[in-house]
Amino acid sequence: MPDFKPVIGQYRYFEPDLMFSAFLNIFKVPDLRNKILFTLGLLAVYRIGFYVPVPGVDQTELIDYFNRIKGAGSGIAQLTQYFSIFTGGSLQQSTIFGLGIMPYISASIIFQLLGTVVPALEKLRQEGEIGRKKIQEYTRYATVGICIVQSFFWLNYIQREGLVFAEFSDFGASPWPTLSFWLIGILGMTAGTVFLMWLGEQIDEYGIGNGISLIIMAGIVAQMPQAVFWVLQNTSVDVGGEASMGPAKVIFLLLAFIGVVAGSILITQGQRRIPIQQAKQMRGRRMYAGQRTYLPLRVNHGGVMPIIFASSLLIFPGLVFSWLSDIFQEWGFLRILANEFNGSSFLYVLSYVGLVYFFAYFWTTVQFQPKEMANQLRDNGSFIPGLRPGKRTADYLETVMTRITYVGAGFLALIAIIPQIIATAMGIPFFVSSFLGGTGLLIVVSVGLDLVQRIEANLIMRNYDGFLGPDGGRRIKGGYM
Repeated sequence: MPDFKPVIGQYRYFEPDLMFSAFLNIFKVPDLRNKILFTLGLLAVYRIGFYVPVPGVDQTELIDYFNRIKGAGSGIAQLTQYFSIFTGGSLQQSTIFGLGIMPYISASIIFQLLGTVVPALEKLRQEGEIGRKKIQEYTRYATVGICIVQSFFWLNYIQREGLVFAEFSDFGASPWPTLSFWLIGILGMTAGTVFLMWLGEQIDEYGIGNGISLIIMAGIVAQMPQAVFWVLQNTSVDVGGEASMGPAKVIFLLLAFIGVVAGSILITQGQRRIPIQQAKQMRGRRMYAGQRTYLPLRVNHGGVMPIIFASSLLIFPGLVFSWLSDIFQEWGFLRILANEFNGSSFLYVLSYVGLVYFFAYFWTTVQFQPKEMANQLRDNGSFIPGLRPGKRTADYLETVMTRITYVGAGFLALIAIIPQIIATAMGIPFFVSSFLGGTGLLIVVSVGLDLVQRIEANLIMRNYDGFLGPDGGRRIKGGYM
C-alpha cells in the first residue's frame, strides 16, 4: 500500500526517492547551481562578520553582564533576545552586525506607511519600476539615519553600564579616546547594517530567494542548536528529578514544535480560490467557450512580515523608556512603562497582538489592490459568476480578503505569543521557547517553503522533475481551504 500524505483536501504520494533525485537535479543545472552557491557564499560572509566585535567593547564584561541580568529576568535581556531573533544581529555580542537588518526593515515600514498618506510617494509608487527604485533610494538613506540613532542609544547604554574598556569610559583629561570610541562604534555598526542590506540586495538579484528573509533565517538557524543543547542538558527522565526539564515539558515542547511546523505550512500554503469564468470568444468563424479558472487568494497574504514589523516596533518602547527612566529617576511612571514593555507583561502581549493584526491588514492593503484586479479581470473578458464586473467584483474581493486576513492574522498572533506563554507558565528560557515553538520557527518554515518553491519552479522550467515527482499535478502548491 502506498503511503499517502494528506494536503488540505487532496492526497499525494510521498516518495522520498523522488525528492532526493530532485535535490540532485539542482546541481545539474549550472544557472541554478551557481545561484545557490552564490547565496550560500554570501550567507557565510554574513556569519563571519557576525563575530567581528565593535572596537572598545569589553566582550568578557559584556557576556558576564548579560548572564547576570538573564537570571534576574531583566527586560533589557529579553529585548536583546528578541532583537537577535528578528534582526539577524546580536547586541549581546556588540558586533559590527549587532543591529542586524532591522533598521532597513524599520525604514521600509516607514515608507510603506508614508506611501499611503503622502501624495508624492504614492505617485512615485504608481510610476512602476522607476518610482520603486526612487523609493528604495530614500529607504537606504533612512536606514543610515536609523542606524546612527540606534547605535548611539546602544553605545550610550553599554558605556553607562561600564561594559567598555577604562580608557573609553569617560572623557577625563583627554576626550579623544572616548570620541574615537563613539565615532568608530557608530560608523562600524552603521556600516555593518548597510553591508547586510547590500548582501540582501545581491541575493535578490544574483542569488535565489528573498535576501533579507534569508539573512534573518540564517541568524535563527544558527542559534537553534543552542536551544536544542540546553534542552538535552536540562532534561531528566525521572519524573521527580531535579532537572528543570521533565518528561512532560519535553513532550509538550515536541508537540508544540510539530504543531507550529504543521500550522505554519497550513496557513502559509492555504488559499481561498475564487472561481473565474472567461467570456465566450469569437475567433474567425468559430465560437470558443470560456474556460473556468480560479483566482487564488492567500490566507496569510503578508507571510511573516507582520510579526517582524510588530516585533521591530516593540523593541523601541522598552529601550526608550528604560533610558528615560535612568535620566529622570524622579519620574516613577517611566520605570513602570519600561517594566511593562519588557517582553512578558500583559501590556506588551496586548500591544504585540494588536500590532500583528494592524500590520497584517496594512500589508494586505498595500499589496492587494481589489480595484486593479477587478479592472484586469474585466479587461481580459473574465468575471466572477454571479457578480457584475467592476465595482461589485472589487467589493467582493475586498470583503473576502478582509475575512481571510482576519484568520491569518489570528494565527500569526497566536504564534507570536506562544513563546511568552511557554516561558512564563513552564519556566523555560525564552530563547528555547521562541526557537522550538514560536515565531522563530514560523519564520524558518515560511522562508524555507518560499525557497523550496523557487527552486522547484526553476527545475520545472528547465524540464526537470519537481520535489514531488514527475506528475505536473504533484507540486508544492497552495491547498484549497
